[in-house]
Amino acid sequence: MFLFRYCSERNLAVNPQGGNTGLVGGSVPVFDEIILSMALMNQIISFNSVSGILICQAGCILENLSQYLESMDFTMPLDLGAKGSCHIGGNVATNAGGLRVLRYGSLRGTVLGLEVVLADGSILNCLASLQKDNTGYDLKQLFIGSEGTLGVITTVSILCPQKPKAVNLAFLGCPGFSQVLETFTTCRGMLGEILSAYEFMDDKSMKLVESHLKLSNPVTGSPFYVLIETSGSNSAHDEEKLNHFLEQAMTSGLVMDGTVVTEDKRIKALWALRERITEALTHDGYVYKYDISLPVKRLYDLVTDTRERLGRSAKNVVGYGHLGDGNLHLNITAESYSHSLLEAIEPFVYEWTAQYQVSISAEHGLGFKKKHYIHYSKPREAVHLMQKFKAMLDPKGILNPYKTLPASSL
Repeated sequence: MFLFRYCSERNLAVNPQGGNTGLVGGSVPVFDEIILSMALMNQIISFNSVSGILICQAGCILENLSQYLESMDFTMPLDLGAKGSCHIGGNVATNAGGLRVLRYGSLRGTVLGLEVVLADGSILNCLASLQKDNTGYDLKQLFIGSEGTLGVITTVSILCPQKPKAVNLAFLGCPGFSQVLETFTTCRGMLGEILSAYEFMDDKSMKLVESHLKLSNPVTGSPFYVLIETSGSNSAHDEEKLNHFLEQAMTSGLVMDGTVVTEDKRIKALWALRERITEALTHDGYVYKYDISLPVKRLYDLVTDTRERLGRSAKNVVGYGHLGDGNLHLNITAESYSHSLLEAIEPFVYEWTAQYQVSISAEHGLGFKKKHYIHYSKPREAVHLMQKFKAMLDPKGILNPYKTLPASSL
């Protein structure tokens, strides 16, 4: 690509930018970088209705891809709250997780190929749309989750499942987090192959959605809530399995109250309670956001400990997320930004996380804000190797500089 050759020859830094929905400053220029918007690279190149393989440009908006595939009786394996503005290239560059990882896995498994422009302007075409290919190194994996620091993704080949013919959504209230965990174990065993999502929300996050966005919660008065989605091909079979599970959950005291919906409009209304928590938080004040992977049994302990640590210095401390893959969204709100509050949160949250040898970034990347905390999740040898890859593929350091990795000592 001419732009990259030009920038490489003149030592000009480039900041690739998609839908700009990131939360860690990965798509925001730090100094005087040239912003490369991917918005006009928004074409669907091809779709194979036999294999389910979609090839599209990186600037395609996720929701537009979902709507296109639904018209073909297929669905995107990725779904997240920012789908109306995020780009698929940015999703891949940050290895976004979202709401359906439990059913379809991460992008590292569903992305079959990429076309990437390297720092010197050369084009790496690893766009082969094959589910099985063991010839040499799987180079596309280097760029998935690299946040534009190794190359700029221009085209994506992704494997898309067929659209489920029967979808059910249960919204349930649980008396405690231990019951949230046990409900998950029970539903995973009883619902098996039709379980497509399991989300949990605490009462504080639901109250923010109700008060700031005026959304109606059909189940109230519980300390915790769970959203359970089933997706299958036989509605009678799926409803029977779901009813058996709900009967078991209610009689064993795991669930206090709940509702089940099957109509598309009501399903979207219930999903909005979960998907719009981020929006509700922005109305509550300044938000300190953390995206953590933890052992499932300890998932909410971090929220409780943070709440106790901060006391009245924080307005609200809420926790919600994808229980099925151990992904907690910890959010702290205050009336306005406070450096002293930030110092009370960081590095406490990262140190707390590090004791379990898990991840300080489950699905949002490190960007500019978290790059100096990478050592809480990765050993020094791993960081050193990443810096070597960066130096090899981008020797002049012009690709999305100051992001993802701390300065190299090489």
